[in-house]
Amino acid sequence: MYRAVTHGIEVSVEPYYLDEESKPESSQYIWAYMIEIRNESAEAVQLRTRYWKITDALGRTEEVRGPGVVGEQPVIQPGETFEYSSGCPLKTSSGIMVGSYGMERPDGSKFDVDIPAFSLDLPDVARSVN
Repeated sequence: MYRAVTHGIEVSVEPYYLDEESKPESSQYIWAYMIEIRNESAEAVQLRTRYWKITDALGRTEEVRGPGVVGEQPVIQPGETFEYSSGCPLKTSSGIMVGSYGMERPDGSKFDVDIPAFSLDLPDVARSVN
């Protein structure tokens, strides 16, 4: 599991390779990942935006930006956790994802929270963020 803490907000990521949905013979590799966002700060935060930088094994990069996550912009109270899962297709058998969430406090102030870099590797291959 990969973790990062920014301004009292902990983001944990656990990636999984989806063998049954992948088609290596067609250069289609599919991963899912579970995200847990835990608010250890003293005030509520709302997740407003997401940013992802996805890099495949050949160094090709894609950036994804948008509102919220999985159609939601959750408010996370102090001590609470929000979890969701999503996925990522690649044309290579490995890659790296990293990103950030745009958060907003009740007073309207905004800040970014780091999503830790995590490696997308086939099963039985050592995970390493290069």
